[in-house]
Amino acid sequence: MARTNETRAAAPATVVGVIGLGIMGAPMALNLLKAGHIMFVQTRSKVPAELVEGGATLCTSAEEVAKRADVIITMLPDTPNVQDVLLGERGVALGLKSAPRGTDGQPKLVIDMSSISPMATKAMAERIHALGAEFLDAPVSGGEVGAKAASLTIMVGGLPDSFERAKPLFETLGKNITHVGGIGDGQTTKVANQIIVALNIEAVAEALLFASKAGADPAKVRQALMGGFAASRILEVHGERMVKRSFNPGFRIELHQKDLGLALQGAREMGLSLPHTASAAQLMQVCAAHGLAGQDHSALCRSLEIMAGHEIAPGDVTISA
Repeated sequence: MARTNETRAAAPATVVGVIGLGIMGAPMALNLLKAGHIMFVQTRSKVPAELVEGGATLCTSAEEVAKRADVIITMLPDTPNVQDVLLGERGVALGLKSAPRGTDGQPKLVIDMSSISPMATKAMAERIHALGAEFLDAPVSGGEVGAKAASLTIMVGGLPDSFERAKPLFETLGKNITHVGGIGDGQTTKVANQIIVALNIEAVAEALLFASKAGADPAKVRQALMGGFAASRILEVHGERMVKRSFNPGFRIELHQKDLGLALQGAREMGLSLPHTASAAQLMQVCAAHGLAGQDHSALCRSLEIMAGHEIAPGDVTISA
């Protein structure tokens, strides 16, 4: 079931806890705060001033967030981070153990919006359910731009009742909200999304590199292609990044590497072959080997440029041998 937020209605205030205030988590938390929700936050990095000024309460641990909030949202880089925050020392599970129900008398709801392993998600959900709380996996797509604009695509796995309960919060964060199925199905959908995105970035990079090496203006080639069947969001946004040499991270290569690793691990376990996914993963590894893991995933093009000894467009990027 897909939903849009074109006509969002004001939702009652919810006591929300957000754990993880990075590139994605911080703007998501800010949108929830602006919508009038009561907020408790915890992060390893500095809490953004806008959240503090808006009234968010800083907690010292994930356990404290779980004790004080009715809905706990995690937005973290990788599977081990989520496992540590949910089940580790002073983690969410300890807070739920001492306070399993919220201020409204309902079981507390944990929503993991990170992009992590589907199998690990199922195991963690069992632990959370055993404490009397509810669980949803709800990874997102849209990057930093989508997080700031509240236009994220949200893929949700879990029980229908839990999804309905969380829907007003999701509608504050995104435009395309789909309840895919049971626990872990949201994460499976996100892995599929990351396969498509990676292969599209690779295709755009190869096309623009080919055009540039042949002597054509890659900016004008991109403009022409945007009016044809090759048009895509990747060509629009990441193609522009490649031409303008703008690789400040909206979504880092190292995080996309992690997601493709999940895809290839799952493929091995299911006896599948994903040859082009493996190719994209190797191109990202070339970038990482040249110290580019922290750049935006559109910088995948730089691995092709390194091999070709040619840049898509002139810039301050030095092509290594």
